[in-house]
Amino acid sequence: MIDLRSDTVTRPTKKMLEAMFRAEVGDDVYGEDPTVNLLEEKVAKLLGKEASIFVPSGTMANQLCIKAHTNPGDEVIVERYSHIFNDESGAAAALSCVQLHPLLGERGILYPEQIEKAIRDKKDFHLPPTRLICIENTHNRGGGTIYPLNVVKEISQLAKKHKIPLHMDGARLLNATVACGVDPVEYTRYVDSVTLCLSKGLGAPVGSMIAGTKEFIEKVRRYRKMYGGGMRQIGFLAAAGIYALDHHVNRLADDHRRAKRLAIALQKIPGIKIDPERVQTNIIYFEIRKKGWDAKKAVEELKKREVLVLHIEGPLLRAVTHLDVNDDDIERAILIFGELFG
Repeated sequence: MIDLRSDTVTRPTKKMLEAMFRAEVGDDVYGEDPTVNLLEEKVAKLLGKEASIFVPSGTMANQLCIKAHTNPGDEVIVERYSHIFNDESGAAAALSCVQLHPLLGERGILYPEQIEKAIRDKKDFHLPPTRLICIENTHNRGGGTIYPLNVVKEISQLAKKHKIPLHMDGARLLNATVACGVDPVEYTRYVDSVTLCLSKGLGAPVGSMIAGTKEFIEKVRRYRKMYGGGMRQIGFLAAAGIYALDHHVNRLADDHRRAKRLAIALQKIPGIKIDPERVQTNIIYFEIRKKGWDAKKAVEELKKREVLVLHIEGPLLRAVTHLDVNDDDIERAILIFGELFG
């Protein structure tokens, strides 16, 4: 089976599993798991922050950051198609009692001018105070879009001007940095908090990281316990994260290359609509345009031929390249797409 639904479907490699079995563990709630401590030190250094913390999922990571940055009744600026707004089950309202203010970006990218217009007037008590700005890099629903560095810098300057923290949902941040050939710190220096997912393209089975100041991370640590995210002997999971960061970062370029190859091939198939120029990293969005076909039927027929893709909405489908998809898989998938939609 060629599973292109998401990079979350990756499975630990044999060498990653060996690293997990060798891990030294302790009680992380007491701060006594040496492997977790090592991972947190490693990620803090990687992202140029004072501290970091391991949490079970990317959704929890974002929600802990929102909780730590805000108070009930505050407003958070997000992009209309961001993960925080669409894919976290209304958690910001339920857990932090904040209101999300969605702005429509350009393929997920927000610009300073539109953000500034959305910042509430602090003097008007009818309005919720703008307490946080969130950006997503890369932007999933934008098609794996990379935030331009200069735009992040300008948003950071705007946020500082208004004394509003800037949070980056960096679940796929390393896809952006590998594609651009820059150090992660080039992005993270401009944000107050940042998340990083270990279980997508990096191939670990579980976990995300949050990085920020020591004071911020200690606040997050308390809320992690409150949200049920404090775990005990999790060095086995941390070991997978360490292995992923040591061995699976540079290879993200292979995922990007394969995604581009697939996109270019799909463009040549009459029953598929796609713009390969929009494929910047490992995520591909395309539409089924063959007469008599809809997206649901396309997913079912592809599955019969052992290719899995994700239906987003309407005619829109998504394919994501990752650690468990090789060059032969891509070529086979191209043939199957051609047979069905040519």
